[in-house]
Amino acid sequence: MLTVVIPTFNAEATLQGTLTTLAGATDAISEIVVVDGGSVDHTVDIASRLGAHVIQAPRGRGGQLAAGAAATRNDWLLFLHADTRLSDHWQSEVATFITAPANKRRAACFRFALDDDAPAARRLERMVAWRCRVFGLPYGDQGLLIASDFLIELGGFRALPLMEDVDLVRRVGKQRLAMFESRAITSAARYRNGYLRRSLRNLSCLALYFMGMPTPMIAKLYG
Repeated sequence: MLTVVIPTFNAEATLQGTLTTLAGATDAISEIVVVDGGSVDHTVDIASRLGAHVIQAPRGRGGQLAAGAAATRNDWLLFLHADTRLSDHWQSEVATFITAPANKRRAACFRFALDDDAPAARRLERMVAWRCRVFGLPYGDQGLLIASDFLIELGGFRALPLMEDVDLVRRVGKQRLAMFESRAITSAARYRNGYLRRSLRNLSCLALYFMGMPTPMIAKLYG
């Protein structure tokens, strides 16, 4: 019993591709919940047309993810961004993970990938792989598979405007976090104006978070 939770805000450009890649996984997915934060484009129409259950929540990814988790009673949750598509064979890896009793108090994410052929994209993918391997810090664009009971035990997603993904995986802990071989292929649109500039901004925000700066202030710097 797996529910996919997707937070959205003006995601019409990418949501259809994300939902289409999930459409063939009816044997693995029993429900897709799209949590919209007040889109003014065709996001909600696309989600409804493609069979997702749409709910509304105040804009803010942490709060939207929490609302999505609360809207289902399924045993397992897969949190996915609206601009992310899962690569082939993800279903078998997820099924294997879910059926192992020990994983009821663990979580898993996918390998980070970008839909860009630029060498800079491959360099960034390697950097993210290193960060995950050494520090156990995947971001939300790598997806997150977790049992609903374990999520509740951890306190769930907090209503943060930014770093809600890092906040949760730190509570999961590196030793309880698995990495799938399948990839979460994310849109590179936000990087194409400068991979280095964007990467440095992300790193700066992460550093400020660990230094204790309130997330609303970090969100303003992030833009």
